[in-house]
Amino acid sequence: MSTASRDRILAATKANKPTETSLPTVPDFGGEATAERFTAVLTGIGGSVVWLDGLAQLEPTLRQLFPAAGRTVSPLLATSAAVDAHTPTEVLAGIDLAVLPGEIGVAENGAVWLPEANMMHRALPTITQHLVLVLDHRRIVATMHQAYAQLPNTGGYGAFIAGPSKTADIEQSLVIGAHGARSLVVLLY
Repeated sequence: MSTASRDRILAATKANKPTETSLPTVPDFGGEATAERFTAVLTGIGGSVVWLDGLAQLEPTLRQLFPAAGRTVSPLLATSAAVDAHTPTEVLAGIDLAVLPGEIGVAENGAVWLPEANMMHRALPTITQHLVLVLDHRRIVATMHQAYAQLPNTGGYGAFIAGPSKTADIEQSLVIGAHGARSLVVLLY
């Protein structure tokens, strides 16, 4: 392609630019930003919610909920196994329980926003056998719209996690833990 042809194509492209339109106003979809609604929805999709009186109850509650858990990792526990972004996935595959701090809970779908900074390793929330997310109940919002409005303050990469992993085939056989954690417990405090 000659320089003149390229310049002619670029000039035509610049001249053919549509006018800028403003984004639509997103309506307030309302809903209840309550721990009760969050609990009902999360329970309905296979997860569970346990209340803590404070973070001092974290370790005793985990021992009660997961008495057979072998290898446990968490940035919230002093007895945690060492895991970071460079830990090989073969090592992560042997983790029974991951206990991670969530940032935002969404009442309409039972999801919890888990930013990468809280994951210890990107694969950890999906490779662990059991996942526990610890969430301040005051961080529950009513809708995903409200949650997304807060995301710029929580870092770049992250994931909304709602319920344990599950899938069903054509024969309607439900499999729990097929491509992620077999259980999800959210500890609210």
